[in-house]
Amino acid sequence: MRPILIQFGAVTVPTHDTLVLLGVVVAALVFRHEARRLGAWGDERVLWIVVGTLAGGAVGAKLATVWRYVAATGDASAVGILVRGGRSVLGGLAGAYVGAVLTKGVVGYRRRTGDLFAPAVALGMAVGRVGCLLTEPPGTPTTLPWGMRLTPGEAAAIAGCPAWCVGSALHPSFAYEILFHLAAFAALWWWLRPRPHVEGDLFKQYLLAYAVFRFGVEFVRGNEVVWLGLTRSQLFLIPSGALLAAYFARRRALPVTA
Repeated sequence: MRPILIQFGAVTVPTHDTLVLLGVVVAALVFRHEARRLGAWGDERVLWIVVGTLAGGAVGAKLATVWRYVAATGDASAVGILVRGGRSVLGGLAGAYVGAVLTKGVVGYRRRTGDLFAPAVALGMAVGRVGCLLTEPPGTPTTLPWGMRLTPGEAAAIAGCPAWCVGSALHPSFAYEILFHLAAFAALWWWLRPRPHVEGDLFKQYLLAYAVFRFGVEFVRGNEVVWLGLTRSQLFLIPSGALLAAYFARRRALPVTA
């Protein structure tokens, strides 16, 4: 575990935020490549869509974390909300999607943009999740040979690390996520992207795949179980995944574009 990436005297560079920022930079580079390839880079409205997407993602990530905090503690005071740190990946993805849709409506951009965002988000998420791997509780205890073991010092450096963090091999749940996002990027970049598909659907395919994966990995994340053996993330993923699956079920009869 490495919560501090670099330290210069009293100045520290946090690992998590640095890798999240690096993930955003990587995603931006991939997005620019795809926008140029698909002839969308010269349109100023696309840049505004990116701004709206980032703003929506930031708001969604924070709102989801605040909701989870209030639901768990009952503290809805302004102080409790303001001091609550952290960001939710699921909230960020949902907020980014809403932000992109709203911004497209405002600027009058009619072309679908999901194909621009899908590989960019997948690779950016893989990089950002390295920060989570190095700074957050890994997962539940496991007997699998690749389980992570934390020293007492490492466990103490992780905020909210449960008692099982010391003395047990733990599921490296964020490593699972990194592998998923790398595999998703590879599938999008070398397999799905060149194949005929409905314009804009690559991002929805990525979201559906991530919803299924994340629902499963939640069982070894160690997050709070709130109802029927499920976490809050899983309760969010059930209707979200169902909506995406229904979308593709309706899409099957539509013609595709090259």
